[in-house]
Amino acid sequence: MGLLLSRHQDQVFSHCLRVLRHRQTAEDVAQDAMVKVIQGLDSYDGRSKFSTWMYTIVHNACLSKLRSEKYRRHARLDTGAAPGEEDSPGLGAGLAQGREPDAMSRVELGEAHRRLLDALDRLEDDYRAILLLRDSRGLDYEQIAEILAVPVGTVKSRLFRAREALRREIENQSSDPSAL
Repeated sequence: MGLLLSRHQDQVFSHCLRVLRHRQTAEDVAQDAMVKVIQGLDSYDGRSKFSTWMYTIVHNACLSKLRSEKYRRHARLDTGAAPGEEDSPGLGAGLAQGREPDAMSRVELGEAHRRLLDALDRLEDDYRAILLLRDSRGLDYEQIAEILAVPVGTVKSRLFRAREALRREIENQSSDPSAL
């Protein structure tokens, strides 16, 4: 059981932080979710991947927290890197052949990352959640469908709409001088 916790705790916390956007709340929900995972191990039947089953519990815990507190737009994502973010898509861009990027590349990368996080922060919770499950966690459509309890076609259409909303948010930032 200790191996189970240590293997997944950083990923669970990172997911909670990205969905909830508040460090203390994410810590509490991640801990509660891991307790539910441990308590529910007897109910895991092996029909799906363990990670899919676990993320269903974690994701539902996050959604419950959002609903119970009406935890919406006023919460901001911490700018510090959460555990597990080092493997997030796009964060390694600019690294050429194992060398550190030059100072300008690091500044540009940091600015692009900040714009992306700001745009994600402004998305509806459902859009942000599906983007995180697919693009940050790398789950496939079937796993996401199982976690969200919707058909695969619904996952694809929601993901398309979420990406379009994210693109519009980023474009709006670029055209709004006060956002830069």
